[in-house]
Amino acid sequence: MLNKLLKKIIKTASGRTRFVMAVMGLSVAMVLILSAVQIQVNYNDLLHSKTNQDSIANFLVLNKSITNSTKNSTLSNENIAQLKKQSFVDEVGILTPSRFKASVESYSDRFPFSTDISFESVPSSFIDVNNANWKWDENSNYIPIIAPNMFLDFYNFQFSLSQNLPQLTQDIVKIIIFKLNIHTAKGTISFNAKIVGFSDRITSLLVPQEFMDWANQRYNVGQQAQPSRVIIRTKDPGNPALVKYLQENGLVTDADKTRFSKYRQIVNAVVNISWITGAVMLVFALLIFTLFIQLTIASCKEEIQLLITLGASPKQLQRFLMKQFFPSNIIIILISLMAISGLQYLAYQFLKEQNIFLHSLISYYTLLVGVIILFALWFVNILTIRKYIAVKD
Repeated sequence: MLNKLLKKIIKTASGRTRFVMAVMGLSVAMVLILSAVQIQVNYNDLLHSKTNQDSIANFLVLNKSITNSTKNSTLSNENIAQLKKQSFVDEVGILTPSRFKASVESYSDRFPFSTDISFESVPSSFIDVNNANWKWDENSNYIPIIAPNMFLDFYNFQFSLSQNLPQLTQDIVKIIIFKLNIHTAKGTISFNAKIVGFSDRITSLLVPQEFMDWANQRYNVGQQAQPSRVIIRTKDPGNPALVKYLQENGLVTDADKTRFSKYRQIVNAVVNISWITGAVMLVFALLIFTLFIQLTIASCKEEIQLLITLGASPKQLQRFLMKQFFPSNIIIILISLMAISGLQYLAYQFLKEQNIFLHSLISYYTLLVGVIILFALWFVNILTIRKYIAVKD
């Protein structure tokens, strides 16, 4: 009978309009704050997930900027050591240049070809071509070479047309044996060479490190031994800190790989604004819901005092009021999480078609924030009720 009487008093005092407004305010705030958390998780996932990382863009070849006043384009040991210390750099590899004069030509009369050439070598961990033949020693039958794809495009669509030569596919090029000549003061030494793969990561002709070290030591023409280019592996080529470091140290790389740095700053600002907006809305929603509870209790304060006078326990009244107000908070959070889950799945389906991959389910961070907010709402509810109904133990 007491519960029925209290329910009738509360319903009469609360008013449907005020209750609906409080619920709507809290619902909007919950959707915003949980969306902000999930957007942040998705943002980090897109930037750092192995599924979304670009095996080309995440490797940057760096060299000094060449200007009219540049006197030395090589990179010192200090430059390289400083680069290795940067937080946005995962690994640094030295691009070792050839320090000998070389040319390459074709053995076939059907494919007459001869040109001066130079090579570079790089640690195997930076190479995007998997080939069991990428090794060399003095007993090898040929020198394996990795060529950039742009070289084959240049040959097929420019050089071959101007020289009336046949256009070639990658498979055909890989079976051709070339003659590699190293020119020394004592004469020309010739080797067989073969292209074993094509790369989009490094735009130079690569040979195994073993051959480069051997040839540079034996046929060095006295050039500077210090490298002029390095390659770095980074999780985020658009990192504004990376771009700033390159500018401050006079280093340059492929602009296409770092051109999203400015957009990243804009996206960072948008994500931060969503956090702030959601947090502000949540604070306002908590205030609205607190005021709703206060107004409801205040409007029926005399009836509640009368019930206490007649022998009703304050603890019993508190438990009853919590059962009236708190379950709606649980429902709001559950519906908000379901809405975010639906939006996350739609985003997953849409981006998957663009070869961009997100998790289809919401993050446990989002669920954790929902639980934390639920505890915060419970605390606000109980604090507000206790303010008006003192418990006497």
